[in-house]
Amino acid sequence: MSKNYTYTDAGVNRGQRVEAKKELTSLRETYRHIGFGGIMHLPYSNVLPIGEDRFLDLQIEGVGTKVLIAELADKYDTIGIDAVAMVVNDVIRSGAKPLALADNIHAAASVPKLVNAWLKGIIAGAEQSECPVVNGETGDVAEIIKGLRSDSGFDMVVSCVGQVERQDLITGRDINPGDAIIGLASSGLHSNGITLARKILFKAWGGKYEPNDVPQELSREIVLEALEPTKIYVQPFLKLAREVKVKAAVHITGDSYTKFNNLVAFSPGIGFCFDRFAPQPIFGLIQKTAAELGYTITDEEMFKTFNMGWGFGIIVDNSDVDAAMSGLEQCSGFGVQQIGRVTDKERVVEIEYGEKRLVLL
Repeated sequence: MSKNYTYTDAGVNRGQRVEAKKELTSLRETYRHIGFGGIMHLPYSNVLPIGEDRFLDLQIEGVGTKVLIAELADKYDTIGIDAVAMVVNDVIRSGAKPLALADNIHAAASVPKLVNAWLKGIIAGAEQSECPVVNGETGDVAEIIKGLRSDSGFDMVVSCVGQVERQDLITGRDINPGDAIIGLASSGLHSNGITLARKILFKAWGGKYEPNDVPQELSREIVLEALEPTKIYVQPFLKLAREVKVKAAVHITGDSYTKFNNLVAFSPGIGFCFDRFAPQPIFGLIQKTAAELGYTITDEEMFKTFNMGWGFGIIVDNSDVDAAMSGLEQCSGFGVQQIGRVTDKERVVEIEYGEKRLVLL
């Protein structure tokens, strides 16, 4: 009999992480130093007032263990795109336009060839988001960073500051049952659930494949498929936000579709139903390979861990769907669909996937 395999089994304990995040409330003690009415709380971030009607959105993100896949592939010139994508996609959730980036790379060793490749990716991500890199730091910390080889281990973190006027803030309020959820397509795994994917897919971590294997489900080496950079949604999303009233924006990353429940605190009485998915082949390959290894990764676990083909969710009034879809299709350059709707089942996240109906708790 196969054993259920979860993100916790892979080494990322969701329950513990939820408990740990409660400790973040202690940071509110620092808010007393802020004028102009104080910090404004939003569903996925806090924004800092810098005037009566102007706010800064400051975010910081990393790419987690995807750096290990870059090492496995011996390919380092795209991982910086992921680092930029993760943070700028977070900044735009509030309606803020990214203004500036700063990077922080801790490495086993500052090998010039590697530094050059890391920066190529960061520059490419900055160009896609039309946001300059104004500061950065590289530290050699071999005793902390081990990696797969003695001189190639690294960790990459990028911060971004954005600016938004009060009238343009996306607050997550006034969401109603019947509102539409529009999805912007992902490019695959992005930078989330990588720990689980690695331990199922790659022999280096106990999985099935060598990095250069090409499973029949894929058209290229599996390590390159897993390394595919995260999509950057800055330009199409900000253009849409100027044209249509966006009620909420969700970067579908860690905890995946359960993240939408953050919106309930701002618009009580709502739930979410998702009914259209276009997952790239690598998602099905993860489940299939797990079964071959004697494990079962349930559909519920997949939708709690991975984006399953949609990297960004946008909630608009049902009357604005056609205008929103039209605007996004003209400028996005990647798939756009209405992927679901807001319901009146508070905190219930439903997934209609093939013939199945799943409820994520």
